[in-house]
Amino acid sequence: MAFLLISVTLLHLVSLTMLFIATMEKSWWVWRDVENSDLWFNCLFDNSTGSWICATAKENEWLQAVQALMVLSVVFSSLSFLIFLGQLFTLSKGGLFYITGFCQVFAGVTVFTAALIYSVHHGGILQDEKAPISGHFGYCFILAWVCVPLLLASGVMYIHLRKKE
Repeated sequence: MAFLLISVTLLHLVSLTMLFIATMEKSWWVWRDVENSDLWFNCLFDNSTGSWICATAKENEWLQAVQALMVLSVVFSSLSFLIFLGQLFTLSKGGLFYITGFCQVFAGVTVFTAALIYSVHHGGILQDEKAPISGHFGYCFILAWVCVPLLLASGVMYIHLRKKE
């Protein structure tokens, strides 16, 4: 039982870390190795200074939806972990971690929705930038997709996990 508890906790922390990186890093769309776009900024690497020069991304409805859903998923996954810690110490013997599981599943659904919207509407999101055809999805976008099954799996595991003394 202790192994399962440690495994679920580690899975939750790994998926939360990956989710945070996917939300905050600069690589949802990459044109070249020196130019990319994320949910918040469009960046260009300046070779002379060795730093990134970033400008705020142009706002549109699709980008705002993706931003909101990704932030919401980080909030729900973090909240889920805090609820889990609280339930771990207050839940009666034999109790199930329903609230924790449902928060985690909801975080997975919001990441799925955000990544799906970005997949379908990346042309509209990047409308004022260079042609999206000349670029490709970055590692943060892929990381968001990897988070989906991890969040859903950990949510289901929490729902089936019973507290034992």
